[in-house]
Amino acid sequence: MMLLSRRSVLAIAAVVDVALHARPLPVAAKLLAARHQLPPRHLETVLQTLVRAGILKGVRGPRGGYELARERRRITAGQIVRAVMAGNEDEALPPAPESPLVDQVIDPAVRAAGAAFLASLDAITVEDLCRTAEAKRVFGDSTAPVDFTI
Repeated sequence: MMLLSRRSVLAIAAVVDVALHARPLPVAAKLLAARHQLPPRHLETVLQTLVRAGILKGVRGPRGGYELARERRRITAGQIVRAVMAGNEDEALPPAPESPLVDQVIDPAVRAAGAAFLASLDAITVEDLCRTAEAKRVFGDSTAPVDFTI
């Protein structure tokens, strides 16, 4: 069972990727999308949400792209997920059930579980995820040519 939306997982992956590759130049959205085998248009809205939340910083120009807006040890997975969740408020959702069972029993239990889950994500920093990725050599040679024909 997946507890995070695909958008949240993508957002965390994008921030960690930027943290790993944004030196000396920002990471281009096209290159980021290629590394995660996604069309750039799917990633761009997530990246812009992260910029508005102050997690990433967009750099314009021919050598532009994205870089972290603050140190990777000061960004948590919980902050990234909250930013992406806040950006999804306008999505069309089915109506919520209204009943005493939901209001008095189910909703409080689910909210408590959600708060505990986010608290767990708040204990995981981008620094932690970068160290794990580096130890596992997830990207291997990041200078390898990338096919941009996605």
